[in-house]
Amino acid sequence: MTPALETPLHGVPRALELCIKRHPDPGPGGLSPADALWPHRLRRILRAALAHWHLSDYGETAELLLTELVTNALRHADGSSIGVRIYVRDDRLVIAVNDGSPDIPVLRPAGPDDESGRGLFLVEALAESWGASADGATTWCTLPLTEDKGPSDMEPAAVTAPVLREMPLELPADPSAVKIARVCGRTRLTMLDWPGNGNAAIAVLGALVDNAVTHGLTPGRTGQSLSARLGVTENQELVIDVTDPNPLFPNFTDAVDGTVGRGLWNARRHGARLTWFVAAGFEGKTVRAIFRPGPAEL
Repeated sequence: MTPALETPLHGVPRALELCIKRHPDPGPGGLSPADALWPHRLRRILRAALAHWHLSDYGETAELLLTELVTNALRHADGSSIGVRIYVRDDRLVIAVNDGSPDIPVLRPAGPDDESGRGLFLVEALAESWGASADGATTWCTLPLTEDKGPSDMEPAAVTAPVLREMPLELPADPSAVKIARVCGRTRLTMLDWPGNGNAAIAVLGALVDNAVTHGLTPGRTGQSLSARLGVTENQELVIDVTDPNPLFPNFTDAVDGTVGRGLWNARRHGARLTWFVAAGFEGKTVRAIFRPGPAEL
């Protein structure tokens, strides 16, 4: 395989490229506090990119691979910057890290009490393939992407038509949110005067809020919040957004297909087009349902 950072990215529709400025630790083999923040930041960036590319199912493995390659570069290189490229080509996700060092990384055994040294063994186990460029500066790995992972009618989360009017709905971060959403949501829907199946819309709103309560909240944690928003677009589509504090949704496709649970599967049966995306600041996620207009059935 061609070393990843030597592959031009011009015209590649799903690609992410960035350069991080380093603050190396003067001691050998350690991470400065500033450098130690980068693996977590990059995982969040990658998670958002995969959601945008409709590849969230691969997020957990891809995040682990990126973390190991970046951490290895931060620990063992002494340059002022590190380049990261993540892109899809030939049905594979490619992750490449350029640390500028000519030292080619090698697998080395780690003792049972060692706190580090297993990163490349993890890459070896999880990646389809991995290697280094001829000059040693770039370490890369690939992750195969199976085709047709999601339902054929899944669409991007962005709304194509402008929203003309919308109504927010603040919800308590507990199970009572489901009933409140159904009751208050019907009032909001009437005020929006949407020409569509109101009963189906309220059923889907309730399913999305129930999903957020069940999977988006962490039991015992204070300060969490749930919110919903109903909007009507220029094309008279109804948009229902439900936002919770958990930025992950690893089983979204299975949930929509009914393999895991029945809430989102039922929502899809009501005619909703379902997507999800990472919320602003990567501090949560939004699950979106879109309805086309039709005969009003309030």
